[in-house]
Amino acid sequence: MRVGNGTHQYEVAEGWAKIPAHVTLGYTHGVECDANGDMYVFHTGTPSVLKFNSEGEFLAGWGEEFEGGAHGFYLHRETDGQEFLYVTDVKRCIMKKLTMDGQTLLTLETPDLPDIYDAERVFKPTDVCVGPNGDIYIADGYGQSYIIQYDAAGNYIHSWGGKGSEPGQMKCPHGISLDLRGPEPELYVADRGNFRIQVFTLGGVHKRFIVDDMDMPCNFYYDGDEIYFPDLHSRVTVFDKNDRLITHLGEDQQAYKQQGWPNLPLDYFRPNKFSSPHGICVDKQHNVYLAEWTQFGRITKLIRQ
Repeated sequence: MRVGNGTHQYEVAEGWAKIPAHVTLGYTHGVECDANGDMYVFHTGTPSVLKFNSEGEFLAGWGEEFEGGAHGFYLHRETDGQEFLYVTDVKRCIMKKLTMDGQTLLTLETPDLPDIYDAERVFKPTDVCVGPNGDIYIADGYGQSYIIQYDAAGNYIHSWGGKGSEPGQMKCPHGISLDLRGPEPELYVADRGNFRIQVFTLGGVHKRFIVDDMDMPCNFYYDGDEIYFPDLHSRVTVFDKNDRLITHLGEDQQAYKQQGWPNLPLDYFRPNKFSSPHGICVDKQHNVYLAEWTQFGRITKLIRQ
């Protein structure tokens, strides 16, 4: 069974992830691949981080502390080749930097910004990325719609945003990524509630909007000059280096309109159609891995043809 068209055609690897019997998937929010080609899935069940090889065989599980709150999931490769996971927990309202086997190296909690955060105005980080100099950018997607910038050690630098639709304002900045495709690094923010992407300098200055050919973008993954992102409204979107549409994958324009979405009955799902795409990554062979936001979890591998 295939999805896609033109230069982007994929075979659906049905039943790819071999979930062990002791694990019950929760909402599958994130997926990442390391330099060895192993895959990591972040979900709200326990253990919350599941590691698989490229064939979908289960290798390890850890991260029980993230049960119920697992959300943002970002693998960062430093200049020396070391890899780390940066994760957000929307239940405990924290961001953590972890080793690849789950040891905590850094924890960031609610920023000490009384003009933004208090007992009623909470911090609920949904995503995180790391800049070229190690600065950490946290997207407070489910809280006050700010971007918070820290240095690599976790010292506060700067914040910007707030709820709204004007340039620099956001309505659920659900995802944030570093774009290195152009002459200078930029920050791409999935301004999901405004149905758009917002592009900023590394210092938080608004540069432009991207508004065409998307429907609730969640976050981003870069594969060479191309950018892949899950559209929560039931498809994966692929843009070229100029942020123009190449294709939509697995589009199902009826899924998100169903009563009870995203928690649709299991017999609704079809291998080559998506319902609530939430996390995505692409491996070195240009295969796509997709995690969907649905109560029993859903992980799909698409093998590039």
